[in-house]
Amino acid sequence: MKVVLVKDVEGLGFFGDIVNVKDGYAMNYLIPRGLALPATEGNIKHIQTILAQKERKLLREKKKAEEIAKKLEGVVVEVRKPAGEGGKLFGSVTAMDIVNALKEKGIVIERKNVVFYHPIKEVGVFPVKIRLHKDVAVDIKVDVKSEEK
Repeated sequence: MKVVLVKDVEGLGFFGDIVNVKDGYAMNYLIPRGLALPATEGNIKHIQTILAQKERKLLREKKKAEEIAKKLEGVVVEVRKPAGEGGKLFGSVTAMDIVNALKEKGIVIERKNVVFYHPIKEVGVFPVKIRLHKDVAVDIKVDVKSEEK
């Protein structure tokens, strides 16, 4: 029996795939659990329209990420943290510190987009990756300075 997968099924396929399975597996497992629909012409067209909508949405998100990436190219953000002698920080630079520093420059990103190469625990200039989309990432520099008391 041919079915159209409505959800990803491990070992069988992904959303939108048309697969051939045994009748009992389709009727007793896949269809009742909402994992698949019978591969009728109407169901196939319905799934294809959903896939097209998802594709357009992903394209819009990627374009938006590329626009933000252009703004981020060559950006150096300054973060002030309390530090002891020798430039060791009390704690470390967090993703929120970077998000807030970028917000002051007029660039809004989410905390989950900040990827550290390694923890920043001292004064200096360090590279940090900003991953805006699965295909779009930009390196920025974070200038960590000691907070004056």
